[in-house]
Formats: sequence, structure tokens, C-alpha cells
Amino acid sequence: MDGTVLVADDDRTIRTVLTQALTRAGCKVHATSSLVTLMRWVEEGKGDLVISDVIMPDGNGLDQLPQISERRPGLPVIVISAQNTIMTAIQAAEKEAYDYLPKPFDLPDLMKRAARALEVKRRAPMPRAEAEAGQGDLPLVGRTPAMQELYRIVARVMNTPLPVLVSGESGTGKSLIAKAIHDFSDRRTLPFIVASAADLEGMDGPSALLSRARGGSLVFDEVGDFPREMQARIVRMLDALGETAPRVMSTSQTDLMGRMEAGEFREDLFYRLGGVTITVPSLRERVDDIPLLAEHFLVRAERDGAPLRRLSDGARDLVRLYSWPGNVRQLENALRRLVATASEDEISRTEVEGVLGNQPAMEPLRAGGEGEKLSASVMKHLRRYFDLHGGALPPPGLYQRILREVELPLIEISLDATGGNQARCADLLGINRNTLRKKITDLDIRVTRRRKLM
Repeated sequence: MDGTVLVADDDRTIRTVLTQALTRAGCKVHATSSLVTLMRWVEEGKGDLVISDVIMPDGNGLDQLPQISERRPGLPVIVISAQNTIMTAIQAAEKEAYDYLPKPFDLPDLMKRAARALEVKRRAPMPRAEAEAGQGDLPLVGRTPAMQELYRIVARVMNTPLPVLVSGESGTGKSLIAKAIHDFSDRRTLPFIVASAADLEGMDGPSALLSRARGGSLVFDEVGDFPREMQARIVRMLDALGETAPRVMSTSQTDLMGRMEAGEFREDLFYRLGGVTITVPSLRERVDDIPLLAEHFLVRAERDGAPLRRLSDGARDLVRLYSWPGNVRQLENALRRLVATASEDEISRTEVEGVLGNQPAMEPLRAGGEGEKLSASVMKHLRRYFDLHGGALPPPGLYQRILREVELPLIEISLDATGGNQARCADLLGINRNTLRKKITDLDIRVTRRRKLM
């Protein structure tokens, strides 16, 4: 390895380790804990490679990437960061960093990357179209704790050989997570192949898939829907993988464990695919991300040639309160329709009501926050229900429908808590046992007796 490396990190131990390792490899090293000093060295023409932390005492290392690129075109920068989130990796790629490694990093791995960077001087930046293709149809956008935890898991597993199972409801972006794992891993220059059950048909189906993947990433999309014959083919294929095997990932919106217990999914395949399970949260689980996603879709539509629109305060509130059973995909489609049909630059609450009026009428009850009373949550739910009818009244029979919505889960949970003992359940609820029996019959509730230690 030959060249001069500029190291910027506020951790003295990391500076010392990198300096010693790079020096032993034959490099000259300038190390600093200051971005100001780093930028001075860059402007002076020093260095053939930069290795920089993100969070520094005097600034953000990612913010310096455009300046480094402008002042020293062709100077590669390897970004290392303890903020090992997928967003950090995305920002590093967008700002054309040569490479990104989350801390704690593997020193031999970093040395190999540094050697490659010095050899080619500058990796050709990923074309923007390719970078955006990595985001698929849905954006990887979110600041809520649920999404931050998702980013952390992705960052930890993206450079491991472990199989990954991505689960979540329809429209949450499961395939996007699999693509992100590929795009920010060591395999990003290799093929990313999404396989269906049809791709496994024929004598050469499995071998053809492996040939196409060529050591990249192979994803079985909605693997829970694969027939058992195709599940068996996957098992045999995985058992025969060699040294150049692709990274295996799969997605599923169904409960694979439940299907396995029901005999509908092979147990051996379940355990082969579930090395790491990543669950993508629904929009109901990250409500605070909804306005951010809505803004993203409005900006994307404008970039694609549509008029620039914005949501009024009332429209934004209604978009945030709706339960979005179709998740991000449904939100995107709704925003596209609003952009196309809005009469003014500002989208009104009435226009949102018109679009959501033909969506599913009843939504799951959702608490509005810690400590919120059930009555307040029910009040919000009912107001949304009336609002979504666009000024018209809901269908007749609302009282009984609402009571049934509340009674059913209340009785089911109470029966579960009392182990199916109807006498104890009736006492718990404070109603007559005969009344409970009638409600169990009317609501078609299945009662299972078991011992309950409560």
C-alpha cells in the first residue's frame, strides 16, 4: 500500500490504531481531531485518501464531503461513524463518499478498503438514478424510534453473511429494506436478484437463479406464499451452496411461524431463512413519520413534473390521524391523487376527506399517547370516522356497530385472562353469566378452557 492518508477522528485511540496500521502497511499518515485541520490539509493538496469520522468537535464530517469533492476532485473519502444507521450510509452515498463503515469496524476490512481506494484513487460515483433505484418505489424515511431501531439493525447485519427475513404488513417497504442491505454492503457491485416461485420451476430453476446472483444477493419475495414443492427446492439449493454463494434474504407479510405450526410452511426452510429477522413497522406504529413522508411524496411529485402542492394544517392533521391500513404504499397513492386533483396549491382538509372517504370505513383503535384515557382514544377514533364521510352521515346502525367493536375484544381478552372460565369472566366483567353466554354466541367467540395462573 502506497500513499498519504489523512485521518480525522476525535477518538485518540482510533487515530493511534489507524496511524500504526497504515504506517506498517507503507503509508504516510497525518492524523487530527479537527475538521478545520483536515480541510486545511485538503486545500494544501495533501493526502491521497481521507478517513473521517462523522461527528467531530468542530462539525459534521458528512457536511465536508461536497467541499472536499469540489476542492480536490478524485480524492476518495472513507466515512466511519458510530451513528451506524442506514440514513448515515445513505447520506454518505448521496454525498459521494468512497465508502462507509459503521463503528466498531473490523481493522483488516478497513485496510482492504483503504488499499482499494488508494489503488483506484476514486471510485466512480454511483449514478443518481441507480442510487434512487435502491430506494425502490417507497422512501426509507423516518425519524421515530421504531425506524431508528430498524436502521441500526440494518447497519449491523448488512456486511454479515447471515440470511435475513424481512417481515411486515403489505406496503411497509420490505423489499426496500432488502435492497438497502444489498446497496450498502460489500456486495453492492454484484447482482441483486428477486426470485418468485416461478423462478424455481424446471430442472434448472435453482441453478439458473444462483448463476444470475453470482455471489450477490438473492431475495425470495413473499416466501410464505411459495408452494411446498418450491419450499423444498429452496432447502435443497441452500444446502448445496458453495463458497461463492449469494447473500440469501426473504420477505413475508404472513406469520411464517404460525404457518409452520399449521403445517403450511416447512420447518427446515423456516430456520434456514431466519438467521436475522427484521420487522418493518406499520405506519400505525410510527405516526410521527406520516407528515414527513407526506412532504417527501409532495416534493417527489413536483420533481417528476407535477405542480408543487402543500398540505393545509387541517389536511395535515387528517392525514396524520388516519390509520393507513395499506401503509406507505397507500399514503403515496393518496398523495399522488391529491396532487393531481387539488384545485389550489394548498391541499385542503375537504379534499383529503374526499380522497379518504372511499377508504376502509372502520380503523383499528389506536391510543393517542401514553396515559391517554380510553374514552379520549375512542373519541378521536369516532371523530375520524365521521370526518372521513365528507359531511355525509355514516350508514344507519352505528350504535350497535360501535358497541360490537368494543365488546368483542373486551370479552375475548377477559376470557383469555380467566383461562376460559365463564363464571370468573362474568364476575370480572360484572355481568350475569347467562348474559355472557349469549354475547359469546352472538359475537361468535370461540372459548378454550385452560389453566390460568392469575
